[in-house]
Amino acid sequence: MHVVATAGHVDHGKSTLVRRLTGTDPDRLAEERRRGLTIELGFCWTTLDPVGEVAFVDVPGHERFVTTMLSGVGPVPVAMLVVAADDPWMPQAAEHLAALDALGVEHGVLVVTRADLADPAPALARARAELAGTSMAGVPDVVVSGRTGAGLGELRSVLATVLDTLPATDPAADVRLWVDRRFHVRGAGTVVTGTLPAGSVAVGDVLEVEGEKVRVRGVEALGRPRERVGGPARVALDLGGHPPDGVARGRALTTPGAFLASGVVDVRVTGPERVPERPVLHVGSAHVGTRAHLLAPGVARLRLERPLPLRYADRAVLRDPGSRQVWGVRVLDPVPPRHRRDLASHDGTPAAELRLRGVARRSVLRRAGVPVEPLPAGTVAAGDWLVPAEQVPGLRTRLEELARDRAVAPAEAARELGLPDPALVVPLVAPPLRLEDGRIAGPAALPAALVEAAATVRGELAGFAAPEAGRLDELGLDTRALATLHRAGLLLRVADRVVLLPGSDDRAVEVLADLPQPFTTSAARQALHTSRRVVLPLLAHLDATGRTVRLADDRRRLR
Repeated sequence: MHVVATAGHVDHGKSTLVRRLTGTDPDRLAEERRRGLTIELGFCWTTLDPVGEVAFVDVPGHERFVTTMLSGVGPVPVAMLVVAADDPWMPQAAEHLAALDALGVEHGVLVVTRADLADPAPALARARAELAGTSMAGVPDVVVSGRTGAGLGELRSVLATVLDTLPATDPAADVRLWVDRRFHVRGAGTVVTGTLPAGSVAVGDVLEVEGEKVRVRGVEALGRPRERVGGPARVALDLGGHPPDGVARGRALTTPGAFLASGVVDVRVTGPERVPERPVLHVGSAHVGTRAHLLAPGVARLRLERPLPLRYADRAVLRDPGSRQVWGVRVLDPVPPRHRRDLASHDGTPAAELRLRGVARRSVLRRAGVPVEPLPAGTVAAGDWLVPAEQVPGLRTRLEELARDRAVAPAEAARELGLPDPALVVPLVAPPLRLEDGRIAGPAALPAALVEAAATVRGELAGFAAPEAGRLDELGLDTRALATLHRAGLLLRVADRVVLLPGSDDRAVEVLADLPQPFTTSAARQALHTSRRVVLPLLAHLDATGRTVRLADDRRRLR
């Protein structure tokens, strides 16, 4: 299914156009029919070849109902902007276009109506000029007459082409359905409607609204009962006779545990230079008062009158009810820390996210929609916690200072380093530190002469070279001393008298991965640029540590 929202000035023929496209009147209220004015959101549907089912959300065009209009277009990715040939460019058309631009709507159709009443060329030219600097600059245009039906065939064809180019949504995505209507049906119970942008809803599913669970007892889409509906779609959900009071217009039904409701959010703002102190935030079908505080040019922190289940990269609209100005909003951080950060250069990459947040829970980032998978190189992960790569060197330096003169337990080290979980300390242990009997020990626990000799060896090594036995004797490094340095992580011992730089086994695996598998000992020696004296014990070490498998013909392959 596809969902399309209308937009445009009052009395420019939006509802008439939808009626001609679908054969159904979107104005469902008696007051709307009496006044010839859309007051509430209207919903109709039809079938367009080759895209199939298409639902229309018809929004009011009068300035008094802008909030209702925004609740209709907020969750919808495609818009049909309607302007009349016999009217000039009007204020509500401008405001609706500004809202669509703020929401980043790129897909849609510009429709000039009432072509039977006036020459459509001037209206089309003015509208194209207004669209030129917005997200809808590239949408196609069609001239129609709702009264005579002229151009409707072309509109159907153009609209189908636009819908056919939309990217597919993820049926397994978390559900967030912004409720735009709630009403009671005798014999069924409370029914809510909304636009499902992605994910799927099925009979029997349990959803969550403001921390309370609610079970879906029935699903309807386009007037028919369904067992399951995937987004994008217009859906009506039967929630039974006693749903939570929180199920209301402007609230969101979500996958349990998948979202974090936050009352503070950091956002990037585009639009007029000055953001008012108390704008209204429109997102989905919700509108809440906020207090805006500028953090940097184009970046603001919003304190919301009530928490909302927002996610990273959500698009929304800030509106000043007094001046009727609107600003585009893109969520940078739906769960920001109390302290301020420099978000002006935020580029949306996982590395930037972790760098700005510092130590963070993976589960919290997922619920906030923060993109951190796959983890950036150098990130330290332990359980649910993540430490950005930029913090690792400093933490290791402090850990070395802490363990210089005595062994420390991971729990003590975590407290001293300000880390929330001792498990994060263990991945920070690297030479010259070592983990011994559950405690972290530094090089001071070894004789100074032994540590100095190991440093000399490391300074003389490169690649996969190993010092000759005579050189080890000169430095006083016998078999026992080399074993001690191996356990301390200061050298890698692959045989009694063959030592390499620490981590050489990991680097060897990276090199051997580029060889055709399986490989011979000779091929490994050449790839590693080393001797048989080194490659034979190194390969035996890789076998023993489970990284390579030795085959019957004496070749090997990576496990």
